Amino acid sequence: MRVTYLSPVGTVGGAERVLLASLRALPDALPGYAPTVILLADGPLRAAAESLGARVTLAELPRDLATLGDTQLRGDRSRAGLLRDALGAAPALSRFARRLRAAIASTRPQLLVTNGVKAHLLARFAASRGTPIAWHVHDFLGERLLSGRLLRRLTAGVRGVIAVSEAVGHDAAGVLPNLRVVTVLNGLDTDHFAPGPAVDLDRLAGLPPGFASVRVGLVATFANWKGHAAFLDALARVPGVRGYVVGGPVSSTAGSQVTLAELYAKAAALGLRDRVGFVPFQSEPASVYRALDIVVHASTRPEPFGLTIAEAMSCGRAVVVAAAGGAAKLFTEAHDALGHPPCDITALAAALTRLAADANLRQRLGANARVTAVARFGLARYGRELAAAYRGFATCPRE
Repeated sequence: MRVTYLSPVGTVGGAERVLLASLRALPDALPGYAPTVILLADGPLRAAAESLGARVTLAELPRDLATLGDTQLRGDRSRAGLLRDALGAAPALSRFARRLRAAIASTRPQLLVTNGVKAHLLARFAASRGTPIAWHVHDFLGERLLSGRLLRRLTAGVRGVIAVSEAVGHDAAGVLPNLRVVTVLNGLDTDHFAPGPAVDLDRLAGLPPGFASVRVGLVATFANWKGHAAFLDALARVPGVRGYVVGGPVSSTAGSQVTLAELYAKAAALGLRDRVGFVPFQSEPASVYRALDIVVHASTRPEPFGLTIAEAMSCGRAVVVAAAGGAAKLFTEAHDALGHPPCDITALAAALTRLAADANLRQRLGANARVTAVARFGLARYGRELAAAYRGFATCPRE
């Protein structure tokens, strides 16, 4: 099957790691699988996809289109202001849609899979009539003030939705009641995300070695809901451990991310300058998880899935999870991870204090987490379920 993927970014965040997992899993599950990835921005995703056998094409999205998004409505921007920007960008959108239509048509897709809200919207305008489209949904569309409404009105030609968790699937069914929704839990390479060699985080962060025996880290993009401030606030209440913030920006949407300068200032205000390090995005996150004794998930909103949680569990790490949304279904409390309510700094600090003081508990949670990850998130299961969804969307007319 000729499958064309449309990705709005060229960086490698959670949704992009899911796309890469698809490229790994489907050759064994989908006969004749021939993937092409069309990127709307260049970046390390290009080389990563090519290394897995995909043909990659760049159709760069103009900057005035790339920066539009719902997150602008959460700040000082009015809906009318955002609409004015969108109308002003209409000529650029029309020109870009023609280029994107040619790029998609050249791949002769039997299924066009979009991997992000901008990609969902653009594919609807750029795909040739009759091209089957599946939206691979990684977000709660009900939280999208503008694009959720647009998607609801632009379902013509879309065969259905692949949701990354039951929580996302339930939300998508409410926003898009006339589309078929299939839930396929994210998969990952549990042979790669496994116990093994670790990276030197102190060197990467420019910190002196040997400060503390317990290392606690948040591995996340700089999206403003990933809980960086909550993590630093909780870390300030747990003496004797060293913290790490690992990651960087992914999205181009204005107002959607924290900045490194803001995080530096926050750490300094909390007196954490000497015991927190900042590590840029790492293309091999498995070695980062292995370097940490405790991996923290601190998202302030319900997590659609929580790929970092699954990856860290697969590496045999003790994980503390903001237990809401899809993330709440990934673990069993006190068996393979510890949970805390999102935004509850006291509860997060208490979980970190408990784990920092109990090496046996960390070891037990990590061992059980590894077993859970292999059983639930392996590529073989993921490939089978994703292949079944692709075949259904490609061959069956929309109901």
